[in-house]
Amino acid sequence: MSPQSPRRSPQPQDRQRDPERTRKLILEAAAAEFGAHGYAGARVSAIASRAGVNVQLISYYFDGKEGLYQAVSRLWQERRGELAPPDTPLPEQLRRHAMEALHNPDGTRLFAWSGLQYTGPDDDPDHAARARILGETVAELRALRESGRLPAEVDPACLLVMLMGAAMATTTLPHVIEGVCGVDPRSPEFIAHFADQVAVLARLIGLDPA
Repeated sequence: MSPQSPRRSPQPQDRQRDPERTRKLILEAAAAEFGAHGYAGARVSAIASRAGVNVQLISYYFDGKEGLYQAVSRLWQERRGELAPPDTPLPEQLRRHAMEALHNPDGTRLFAWSGLQYTGPDDDPDHAARARILGETVAELRALRESGRLPAEVDPACLLVMLMGAAMATTTLPHVIEGVCGVDPRSPEFIAHFADQVAVLARLIGLDPA
């Protein structure tokens, strides 16, 4: 990650704004910019322009680009908690995550970009938090295998990666969907259909507790 920009005080006219509203505007603009270009390609000046604020406010509120990225990532983690509260069956969790291509496309694109630009854990600000959260799901899958619901030869960690890839396919493989399915991969109707199919697959391989 690049060094953080020095934290500068905003101009007096900027300080008069509602700070919570300003932070919200910046976060929304950052989600769109990071989603469109990834961390490396996103520009702080473009984020400020999208938000309609002075670029200095990004350093003032978030200590620069890296701090802003981490703040956006925390919002995604909170969103994941909303999508999968305790006791939500895994097929339904996957269906909801697949529907994020419609409801929260910037978040899905941001997650995809973080993989495309991945160079190692040292440069991944979300590494520890992501590993912890996903580790909980791996533990669920391992318990299903131990109970006989999944074949013994299935690797729970690899299975989770495969299912996550499936849930994100309308974002990461739109060109394949267009060619294979003959539909607009970003249409609400297809996204809903595809999300249902991901849940069907999860149930067929034994991830439904019923």
